[in-house]
Amino acid sequence: EYSMKKIIGQLKPYVPEEPAESVKARLGVDRLVRLSANENPYGTSPKVREAVLDYVVNNDANLYPDGNASALRAKLANYWNVEENQLVIGVGLDEVISMVNKTFINTGDSIVISVPAFSEYGLNGLVEGAVIREVPCIEATGQYDFGAMRKAVDDTTRLVWICNPNNPTGTYESVEDIRKFIGTLPDNVLVIIDEAYIDFVTSVEVPTARALLDEFPNVCIMRTFSKAYGLANYRVGYMMSSAELANYIQTIRLPYNLNTLSQVAAEAAFEDQEFLRATVRKNAVERDLWEQTLDEVKATYYKSGANFIFMSVPNAEALADEWLAKGYQVRRGQRENWLRVTLPPADDGVIMRSVLKDYMARQ
Repeated sequence: EYSMKKIIGQLKPYVPEEPAESVKARLGVDRLVRLSANENPYGTSPKVREAVLDYVVNNDANLYPDGNASALRAKLANYWNVEENQLVIGVGLDEVISMVNKTFINTGDSIVISVPAFSEYGLNGLVEGAVIREVPCIEATGQYDFGAMRKAVDDTTRLVWICNPNNPTGTYESVEDIRKFIGTLPDNVLVIIDEAYIDFVTSVEVPTARALLDEFPNVCIMRTFSKAYGLANYRVGYMMSSAELANYIQTIRLPYNLNTLSQVAAEAAFEDQEFLRATVRKNAVERDLWEQTLDEVKATYYKSGANFIFMSVPNAEALADEWLAKGYQVRRGQRENWLRVTLPPADDGVIMRSVLKDYMARQ
């Protein structure tokens, strides 16, 4: 009998989606549009392809990558006006989330999250022996219940997670509301603001909580290249924090965690701000159309600041099946009778909303 951490025996492994080819064969559809993982449906900047091909043509793979991701680190530090030693760069935010938990959580510590939430926050905490305190979001709006979250924090609490916009609800919290909440917390509680979807927020001029990094030493801000930049396959995420906190995390980072292709791709993507702006523009137009349609058919949904919408209709699984039969795969299982739909490009949006209207007319 192998001995392992008790909790590992109780956790379920992450089940990746069924591969597109097998779904297509099973359903007899020619094309499968995956709208279940919040990827960028507009692809990737062509500059990324150029940079990656240029690297591959001119370099072998026999040398380790730059373990510091120096060029990317310099670009990010310059853009965000932070010191280079305030950045932790990881293999997607998944790795950064894991490193944060490994660094700061001891058995018996507690972590406070709003639910529904991105599953990795709780999962990584459980592996390190934490107690996860789940605070339900405000039912009517999907927004964070900051009052209840404050009550859940006590002297065992090490981390509070704020995903903004929140996955899966899509809701955006104002920087002012977050600032007020952090002001009520003890200094030794780390507040991690995950801004994976922040690029898609168009309702305010400056959506990011970057300013809070200078105001509170216990604030960390996470960003990713997987969503608006369209680099999900290259796995690049990063966190900004005080130099002291970043230094602790760097001690456990794998020495060559980010391969050179990922570094080159992220640098090229970061340079192409026009691709980013175009993605955000198209997404905002589609988001409005979806919200109008959901209002028309009287479906329940939360106002989204992201590139997806969290929505509920009677017997939602049946709607997901109808979409799937047409080749559109959406995310199920995050809350009973709710679906999370990554916003598709315009042509697909027309088809999907027409299916939705027909479905609701039959309810």
